[in-house]
Amino acid sequence: MNQELLSIRNLAVNFNGLPAVDRVNLSVAPGEVLGIVGESGSGKSVTMMALMGLIDAPGKVSADSITFDGRDLLGATGKERRRIVGKDIAMVFQDALTSLNPSYTIGYQIKEVLKLHEGLRGSALNARALELLDQVGIPDAKNRIDNFPHQMSGGMNQRVMIAMAVACNPKLLIADEPTTALDVTIQAQIMELLVRLQKERGMALVLISHDLAVVSEVAQRVAVMYAGEIIETNRVPEIFSRPHHPYTEALLAAIPEHNKGAMRLAALPGMVPGRDDRPGGCLFAPRCKYVVDDCMKARPALDAVTDPRDPGDGHAQVRCIKPLNAALTQSSGGAR
Repeated sequence: MNQELLSIRNLAVNFNGLPAVDRVNLSVAPGEVLGIVGESGSGKSVTMMALMGLIDAPGKVSADSITFDGRDLLGATGKERRRIVGKDIAMVFQDALTSLNPSYTIGYQIKEVLKLHEGLRGSALNARALELLDQVGIPDAKNRIDNFPHQMSGGMNQRVMIAMAVACNPKLLIADEPTTALDVTIQAQIMELLVRLQKERGMALVLISHDLAVVSEVAQRVAVMYAGEIIETNRVPEIFSRPHHPYTEALLAAIPEHNKGAMRLAALPGMVPGRDDRPGGCLFAPRCKYVVDDCMKARPALDAVTDPRDPGDGHAQVRCIKPLNAALTQSSGGAR
């Protein structure tokens, strides 16, 4: 049995010379919850949009392979990809109000998904749309189904987006900053809804988030991205208790809960490199407090590491020549 629902090998996305995504290798197992974290501009959303086939010109996408549920997405025709995307792979975007079409009712937009992928018509179509609105917690669904997006709150629109995404029982749901622009109480409700639906339906879930606290509670495994690269992957809670990459350590140090009693919140100096200032060696080297001369000489590979306190683990990978709390073991192959 294939243990990988999704497999991405050596993915690259380039915009006019800017490598927004560079050498990304990623896998997701059936039913797994994977968190992807990193600063804005790290390539998190672009990686998933490339998977969905949503990168338009001037963006250029290349990869050694992209497979989903045993099917080759890289070589799929537009028609073949459309059978998969929206049905077996679905995505909840950051801003529901700009993702929904303001000219159509929420009911019309949910029904379009069901008509296209499930072939539903008539009373069965209407009943299924109402059922989905109920499942995502829209009150008084019979009266709200004919509302336009501008008549709904931000939280309600996000629930509509989730209803559309899960309408066809996808095997993989991608949630891209699903609580952006929502107040704290609504954020918690939306995350609870996503986790409940993931467990009830047995979906794999990729959660893109800036909120490390949420990721630590929801995800089983985390991938940390920086400047278009995956620089560390490991299981939860190990990645939070013993990070191996200096960037992961810096992200964790900036969490407000870790700065109680301090005069200032810990911050990482500098910025993610752009198109014209990418260093030749490690991309994080200009901001790293552990940098040595060898860091500037060559781009490190994403290598497997072992933690001396858990030598039998073998789940961690890090893109660093001097990983923290660990020793390099072997190259991951093809990740250089």
